[in-house]
Amino acid sequence: MLSSLLSDTATLEWDGLIICISASLILGLLVAGVHMVKNVYTKNFVITLAVLPVLVQSVIMLVNGNLGTGVAILGAFSLIRFRSVPGGSREITSVFWSMGIGLATGMGYVGYVVVFSFVVAAFLLMLYTVPFGERRKTSERELKITIPEDLDYPQLFDDIFEKFTHTAKLDSVRTTTMGSLYELRYHLVLKDQTQEKALIDDVRTRNGNLPVVIGKVAANRDEL
Repeated sequence: MLSSLLSDTATLEWDGLIICISASLILGLLVAGVHMVKNVYTKNFVITLAVLPVLVQSVIMLVNGNLGTGVAILGAFSLIRFRSVPGGSREITSVFWSMGIGLATGMGYVGYVVVFSFVVAAFLLMLYTVPFGERRKTSERELKITIPEDLDYPQLFDDIFEKFTHTAKLDSVRTTTMGSLYELRYHLVLKDQTQEKALIDDVRTRNGNLPVVIGKVAANRDEL
């Protein structure tokens, strides 16, 4: 079942070709469907994932057993420059999966790639539906405080932070309003999320009721 459907010669049988193309199209749809599960995506990228296996398959079939043709196609691909936004780790995984399907079907290993694809799909769907790899729910907050320029800020809010937070780190300081105000940016880990309002009220009494902004820490998107 896992042996190649194609012979070592350059002659290609129509039945084997149809089986390989059908497998590429069906498995490409499988990759696209798995990629859409609990993910943010665009229609163009999903369509690309669906058709990429059959495109890679056609190239592999053309160069199968022909070194000269392989070198020529490699040179042609070297002229193509792919310009796109940086892809996340999940996008890269889906692209490599689609290319792997195309490589296998192009060499005729349809049985192998069907088993491989369904195992990978089941494994990915399981990982997407369980809390594996998720960030622990902590009370991390980003706090922005505006203060007048005449206040000495390094230890200005230490007693307040000691009361309401486990840790408080000053990330950045910048001037605003032609240098008459300072904006302090802190990274906090709160002791109790329900005490956010009390924290803001204490900060407002210290900074002269100037703007105070508190929000969740943005999660960084992994890119490859």
